[in-house]
Amino acid sequence: MLFDAHTGGLELRKGEGGATLLRATFPYGQVAVLSPGGRSGPARSEVFAPRAFADRITRGEDVHFLAGHDYAKPLASRSAGTLRLTDTEAALIIEADISADMAAVSYVADFLAAHAAGLVRGLSPGFRVADTAGAEVITGQDGALLRTIRSAQLFEVSAVTVPAYPAAQIEARNWTPGGEARDAGVFRSLNRWRL
Repeated sequence: MLFDAHTGGLELRKGEGGATLLRATFPYGQVAVLSPGGRSGPARSEVFAPRAFADRITRGEDVHFLAGHDYAKPLASRSAGTLRLTDTEAALIIEADISADMAAVSYVADFLAAHAAGLVRGLSPGFRVADTAGAEVITGQDGALLRTIRSAQLFEVSAVTVPAYPAAQIEARNWTPGGEARDAGVFRSLNRWRL
């Protein structure tokens, strides 16, 4: 599974009875530099095309919201009815409900405290590029590679400390309830190429 991350807007709001509503945005079309290049090879950047995650979302498949890509630290999920995903042309919108009971769990309390302290602001999807033609395209320009992901299978989204994508957003507010092959200048990735 591959991971990418954004920073900026994970929003936490307090509700009745100690419940927390989390809202986050993972924008499409934002380029992230994964490797600046140099001795390790060419510079590598990545961008998600609009609705890149639409497949599993529109089919209603389960997706988890996790702390730090750790399935042992779930915060919400679609199957539990505590995670809602809205896929638009501009961004993937994530909304999660964290109950007061869940907030009392040690790792959830740690996540909420780290977010309140400004230490966890990044957002990172865990995904696999779809196994279809055109799901990803890698182009070369000026000795650098740009990978455009057009279709990916989203399995989880995580709150992280160090994101790769600076445009994803995580915020907190009070809430009142209510290997590669070259083909005519286009590269197709055969292996995971992140560091």
